[in-house]
Amino acid sequence: MNQYEVMYVIDPALEDSARIELINRFSDLVKKNGGEVDRVDEWGKRRLAYAIQYKTEGYYVLMYIKAPAELPREIERNMQISDSVLRYLTVRYEGELPAKREPLKPYVARDAQAPAEAPAPAAEPAEAPAPAAEPETVAEPVDDEKPESEAE
Repeated sequence: MNQYEVMYVIDPALEDSARIELINRFSDLVKKNGGEVDRVDEWGKRRLAYAIQYKTEGYYVLMYIKAPAELPREIERNMQISDSVLRYLTVRYEGELPAKREPLKPYVARDAQAPAEAPAPAAEPAEAPAPAAEPETVAEPVDDEKPESEAE
């Protein structure tokens, strides 16, 4: 059996229960077809690099699986059929399972941020850094002759 990394982006407008059901559906698909799910990482809602189907956000899910060689085609076929999946990618990898990533802070629109958050005053440095020494410049010789061309 081969190891695969399956990343897919779900429509963020999907309700929580429907999203969990969709993630479980893909995990069950792997198990029913002779594979095993090593880990499912839900990265959460993230901003997309470009709009997909007029959506600028997506819910990212990363799934690590061990499966026979025919299974990735079946997973991608099911993801393509599903209207809730915006994008997907399946990659075969070798080696150990990577360490779980720490989740990043969720995307917060700038309009929703409170203006009351003021940056903390910067502490004064203990010593001023010493000025850097000027590097020596070396002048290159200049050739005053014009290059001869074949046209002259």
